[in-house]
Amino acid sequence: MGQTVGRSGMYLVKAEAKQIEKIVDMSIRAFETDVTVGGKKGDCPPEFDSIEWHQQMAREGHLYQAMIGKDLVGAAIVFPDETEKSVYIGRIFIDPVYHRRGYGLRLMDCIEKNFPWAAAFHLDTPCWNERTNAFYKKSGYRTIKVEDGFAFYQKRKSGPNLPQQFTESKIPV
Repeated sequence: MGQTVGRSGMYLVKAEAKQIEKIVDMSIRAFETDVTVGGKKGDCPPEFDSIEWHQQMAREGHLYQAMIGKDLVGAAIVFPDETEKSVYIGRIFIDPVYHRRGYGLRLMDCIEKNFPWAAAFHLDTPCWNERTNAFYKKSGYRTIKVEDGFAFYQKRKSGPNLPQQFTESKIPV
């Protein structure tokens, strides 16, 4: 994946080993803010605070750092599946010092632009999280199902190299 810099100046690069501790610190601070939007203390995603897990995601090529210039502003964990022409967005987070400034929207835009071959993007988020549910809807995602306390979202794209009708792809759990 090449580096694509959008109009916002944000770009994604595969996470660098030297940034993992900073990414994990950012993850902890970002997900702990969920208590302000309906979560209880500890209502965070699995391994959100694990350096080892983030290192593994980086080794497997799933962890990306969101950059503006030389500043690390957020991160994303994505699972592309070229066979299915889909991308599962496992997690995104923005450093809380940048919250409510449009950086999350920029990050979602960067993810979509960095996988131009993808016909669909999938993700899920807890139903109780008012902030993320509103955010994904604002980003153009639609709810495809609600199950076990989670809302599952999808965004489909079409274009000259993409199928006009994209059938439901497998959503990794």
